[in-house]
Formats: sequence, structure tokens, C-alpha cells
Amino acid sequence: MAADSSHAPPDTSHAILVDRPTLFAGVRTLVVKLGSQVLTDAGHRLDADFFATIARQVAALRERDVRVTLVSSGAVSAGRAELGLDQKPSDLSQLQAVAAVGQRRLMDAWAAAFEPLNLKVAQLLLTRDDIDDRARFLNLRNTVAACHELGAIPIINENDTISTDELVRITFGDNDILAALVSQALRADALILLSVVDGVLDADRKTVPSFESIEEAAKHLQPVKSSLGKGGMNSKLEAARIVTGSGELLVIAHGREPEVIARIAAGENLGTIFVPRQSSRRAGRSRWIGSARGKGTISLDAGAAKAIATGTRSLLPAGISGVDGSFARGDIVDLADAAGTLVARGLSNYSSEEVVQIKGLKTAEVRLRLGSNAYDEVVHRDNLVLVEKSAADERG
Repeated sequence: MAADSSHAPPDTSHAILVDRPTLFAGVRTLVVKLGSQVLTDAGHRLDADFFATIARQVAALRERDVRVTLVSSGAVSAGRAELGLDQKPSDLSQLQAVAAVGQRRLMDAWAAAFEPLNLKVAQLLLTRDDIDDRARFLNLRNTVAACHELGAIPIINENDTISTDELVRITFGDNDILAALVSQALRADALILLSVVDGVLDADRKTVPSFESIEEAAKHLQPVKSSLGKGGMNSKLEAARIVTGSGELLVIAHGREPEVIARIAAGENLGTIFVPRQSSRRAGRSRWIGSARGKGTISLDAGAAKAIATGTRSLLPAGISGVDGSFARGDIVDLADAAGTLVARGLSNYSSEEVVQIKGLKTAEVRLRLGSNAYDEVVHRDNLVLVEKSAADERG
């Protein structure tokens, strides 16, 4: 799509110098997401030769003690080809049936690609609930680690065949968000998103090599979307927000570049890399809090929103202006400012009914109202994770 001449080109003076060889020298766990269009040929069928090239690169990295976990799209595309369908069904049950047919074909293709390399594959199908549930979130990491120990390459996909909302509302966003959340669970060092775009493009359609700010990257967004995938660059920037927010690397690159995974892992300047602003990596529990969906929303007044945004303050009842949704003590809740913009996410010390009772009250008043059940904080700063603005927020 041509650049809009009515707007000035995005300022690229913010570009940062990134020593990719040094950054990737320390990568030992890597997640690679492959989009539908990357995996299919001109006839929209799974491209066996391309699967084989990916398998060879994964096997070579494994020989260097780099564990690669794949997040693979393509089930619906494979199902359409298998059933001879020209169009993707709009009916949910039919779409799920197509995914069920295609999922088998997809795994057959991966198994065939790795077989000459004496490597097995393991299929893991996830829904959003697997991320929201703390025990399942932790077990995902253990299962993937066990697969690697047994010599099997984990192949992860969204469980399209039983989900009742993901295919319609695109909860994971063409597996970009799924890949980011898998990276969170695995505490992976880096995530590579492979699709049919060369990265984030500037006004002259040239790839911007690096960013450390999602806000800056969002200024470059252009509505590029493939005919086979569900997501676009918005979902990729959202994935970058999630991954860099935990202190890891993310690269967006064209999947059909020769030896693309091996070259990126060697530090070659392919695609666009997102580097975290902070040097420290987020702890395990904070990763889950930042990844899971809130059971409800607590609205903050201006003072509380500003204080929470520092990352050093707990949420007190006095700073709460409203409550939406139903949640229990210990549930994850979203914290939003007066405009409804997500500021943070955290574990609530109170149920939604209790928060309604104490919102706007001072600590002494809370104790009088709730007695021995009272906490000073609604969300303690140790159980709170700041949320950087998403790509959609930045675009307005």
C-alpha cells in the first residue's frame, strides 16, 4: 500500500544501534512462529520443501544446544486444501471441522520434515485458558522442556477445533500473540515471527532495522495483511510489547529468506528487531500476571493512575473510582485510567464486591468497614505488572 502523502514520513532519527551477534550469542531458548502464508505454496498447499528447510535449521541449532520451539499456523489452510474448499468457511462449526482435518495434515508435514534428521515432533494444542490458568501456564514450560529432553521438537498451535471464540474474535491474533505468550511461559531468550513481510517498514517501504519503543514502531504501521493469516502488523507489535516487556528479544522477518532462522540466530541484520529497554528479565510470577487476562477491571482516578504508572506504588482503595466485572480474592484484575486505557495488571486482595464497598475510602475507613478482613492495599506493588501501551492504543 502506498504511503499517505498527506502525512509527513515517520521520523526514523530514533533508530538505535544494535549489536545483534552479541545479543544472539547468549540465546539458548528460541521460539519461532511461522504464519500460514509462509508455510504454503502458490496453490495454498503446505510446502513440503519449505518445511524441510526449517527442520534443517532447527536441527542445526539443536546441535549448538539452542532449543527451538515452533508455533505453527496452517491448520485451516491445510484443511481447506485437503477438502478442496476455495474459501474459508464462515460458519464456526465448519471452520473448526476444517481446522481438525488440517491439523493432522500439518503435523504430518512437520513429522515428515524432521524424520530424515532423526528427530521426532510433539504436538501441543493450546487455548487462551491454558495461559490464564496459573498451573497450566507453568505446566506448559515443563511439558515443552520434557519434549526437548526426549529429543522431540515441540510444535504448538491454537486449539481451533474446540475453541468457541478464538476463531471468531482472533484472541491470539494469527498466533503472533500465542507465540509471545508461549515465550513468556518458556522464559525464552528470543522470539522470531516469520510471515510474508520484511519487518516494520518506513514511508519508503524500507525495513526499519531496530526499535526499543513500541510507540515509535506503531507510527510506521501500514495496513498490510495476508489473505491466509488472521493477524497483521498490529498483532506483531502487540507480541513485541509482551516479549520486550519481560526483557527478551523479538524479530519480525520474511520467512522465505534463505536460511532465515539460522541467519537471524547468527546475528545477521534481517528484518526488524525489538530490544527491551530494561536489562533485567521479568520474574516468573510477573510473567504470568502480565500474560493472563484480567477477570475484571478496576478504574483509577488520575492520581492513582499516575502513581501506579511509576511501578513503585501499590493500589490503595482511595484511588479507585469504579469496578467492572466479577472477580474473587487472588484473581488477576486489569487496572485502567479514566479513559479506559490499561495501565497495569495485578492480583487483587479483594473481591469485586468488596472493592465496590471500599472504593474511594481511606485506609482507616476501610478497616472500620471490613474489620479484620482488611488489607491496606487492593493490589500490592509486588503483585503488579505495568502494561506498555499496545499498538492499537498508540494509533488511537
